[in-house]
Amino acid sequence: MIYITQLIYIKAGQEKVFHQFEDVAIPIISKYNARLLLRVRPNKNSFIDCSIDKPYEIHLVEFDSEQDFKNFMQDEERKKFLHLKEQSIKASILIQGTKL
Repeated sequence: MIYITQLIYIKAGQEKVFHQFEDVAIPIISKYNARLLLRVRPNKNSFIDCSIDKPYEIHLVEFDSEQDFKNFMQDEERKKFLHLKEQSIKASILIQGTKL
């Protein structure tokens, strides 16, 4: 198993476009032996301490293998909608880990 945590930063005013991309991308995850474990949209009171920009959303996804993750990233249906991601996301931080 591998775990992918993603901190997502949205361009101002592009929330609706981001949600359109997520409506396509999130269901595709299950095709690749993966599960969306968390999808969090924290508000300003959710942060106790912060030395980086506060993300719009935080995702935690579990994949059975690194190859499953790579296959998800290359999914042809997902690729058709990457323009929505590029239009709406200012930046993202992707953290890969394993369960200890």
